[in-house]
Amino acid sequence: MNGGQIRVLVVDDEDEITGVLAAYLRREGMGVDTAASVGEARAALARRPPDILVLDVTLPDGSGLDVLREFSGRGLPTILLTARAEEPDRVIGLELGADDYVTKPFSPRELVARVRSVLRRAGRTGESDPKAARVTRVGAVEINHDFHEVTVEGVPAALTATEFKIFELLAENPGEVFTRAHLLDRLGDHGAVYERTLDRHINNLRKKIERDPREPAILLTVYGVGYKIRRP
Repeated sequence: MNGGQIRVLVVDDEDEITGVLAAYLRREGMGVDTAASVGEARAALARRPPDILVLDVTLPDGSGLDVLREFSGRGLPTILLTARAEEPDRVIGLELGADDYVTKPFSPRELVARVRSVLRRAGRTGESDPKAARVTRVGAVEINHDFHEVTVEGVPAALTATEFKIFELLAENPGEVFTRAHLLDRLGDHGAVYERTLDRHINNLRKKIERDPREPAILLTVYGVGYKIRRP
């Protein structure tokens, strides 16, 4: 963040959309950069990484999903912009780590509300917290709730905002079994995570926190029921 200000990168090749969104986001006190292509998006992300990415799937020189594939491992909160007919792209995007999606046409106010929601879930509000950080430890994994950071044996793990929310929820309730329906309900994501993509998020999370994802020792499956974090 730049001096505590939230920065948003809006990637869309329609000038009217980027102009309106930039105006609404700036009115909320956020800094906004824009890009109109895959190439411009990559350059903007390399030049000044934002706090959140608003990314159109259909761009003139390729797919926004290519940008998501390249940068999703860096824990960058992302909202996809899609057409109503692009459900497969939405599903792929969510599986790649996108945190939410908005279908066109949409209300700028709705988009701003989604940005605020994803930022809150990601712990990126732009406000400093003078209190001591809340930390939860599960074996060699440590969750810093206030700074939205996860480390594994002291090494940072680049979790997406959705992965962090899932892990945080489970880790705060060690030993408690969450069914898929219960977990989706507690995530409170207004449909951003489907049941069919939840398992993919769990698998990606295991790859980042488990020594052997094929034999998980932290994030456990309770077969026929759901998931839980083992007790310390």
